[in-house]
Amino acid sequence: MLPLDELLVIDLSRVLAGPYCTMMLADLGARVVKVEQPGSGDDTRAWGPPFLAGESAYYLSVNRNKLGITLNLKNELGREIIRDLLEHADVVVENFKLGTMESWGLGYESLHALNPRLIYCNISGYGTDGPEAGKPGYDFITQAEAGLMSITGPVDGTPMKVGVAISDITAGMFAANGILAALHARQRTGKGQRVDVSLLEAQVAWLANVGEGYLVSGKRPQRYGNAHPTIVPYEVFRARDDYFALGVGNDAQFRKLCQMIGRPLLADEPRFATNPARVQNRGELVPQVQAEFDKQASAFWLERLAEAGIPAGRIRSIDQVLTDPQVLHRQMVVEVEHPTAGKVKLLGVPYKFSETPAEVRTAPPLLGQHTEEVLATLLGMNAEEIASLQAAGIV
Repeated sequence: MLPLDELLVIDLSRVLAGPYCTMMLADLGARVVKVEQPGSGDDTRAWGPPFLAGESAYYLSVNRNKLGITLNLKNELGREIIRDLLEHADVVVENFKLGTMESWGLGYESLHALNPRLIYCNISGYGTDGPEAGKPGYDFITQAEAGLMSITGPVDGTPMKVGVAISDITAGMFAANGILAALHARQRTGKGQRVDVSLLEAQVAWLANVGEGYLVSGKRPQRYGNAHPTIVPYEVFRARDDYFALGVGNDAQFRKLCQMIGRPLLADEPRFATNPARVQNRGELVPQVQAEFDKQASAFWLERLAEAGIPAGRIRSIDQVLTDPQVLHRQMVVEVEHPTAGKVKLLGVPYKFSETPAEVRTAPPLLGQHTEEVLATLLGMNAEEIASLQAAGIV
């Protein structure tokens, strides 16, 4: 038994935010049917290298545990088939350009009338209303326009994006969370509803303490590089041989740090004794701490920081992370059988359940891999009917 067993999700999304959302639902046991355009499929199928047996790593990263079908939604017969599927579905997720679904007769109002229990989730760049509704949304542009790049990067250098498409991924997570809440509400009301998520709002929402800092102070947040705007010392330091991350979260930890580096009197100085004072005087404190770290190798400091109970860690590369014993023990790298590539390694499921474990069960589908299976099992079509649709380019 899985948490979302018996839930049918029709995935009309592509690229990252939508597929990440539906992958989360699939990991939890939902039967997710990924619908792609015949012949081309999801844009990310061509986003590479790297490729594995013709499948891009990008596509493989967010489409596990799904059934894959092809269906031409630009054709009325294709839309009739999707309506038949949606009549029996619990959830539909789409991220088409605003107005596209409505032009096909597949907008929220139409589908709600068809299936009042349906949860309809749309993911867009800027939302479904407002002065910028309909504006195309891309993760990189959202990171710029929603403020993230203004607080990321060197103090005096170029604004930087985050190394992964974090606005897309966060929007997908918010969408999955909203869908689960809507499903819970449906248990009480018997009715589905629309879940409207945008990259812009997702990004603004997780400005969190930085955004609230501006709302409270009225001061524009600045870039601090790897340092923290409101905690000191909380940044990357250089040891004699390498860099490491240090997070001193309170005054007690700071006192331990001062003792450990052989500078116990620093903790008694009024300008450093409390965190607000250290934030105020970071320019005087950080160079003194750095001067002590310069004297020994990173392994020396990390061992002593661990003994003192002060949070610190190596700055590891991706290959180091994905071969780390703790990461592997927690099954964050798993292996599944792929129809053309053999054994494929994928990232694992980040939440663990004691009674209904989520898991990676199947590899991301080939383009149209399950078309015949889905049409036969969900819509009762026979082989002749499916062959006719294939010949007409509908599936």
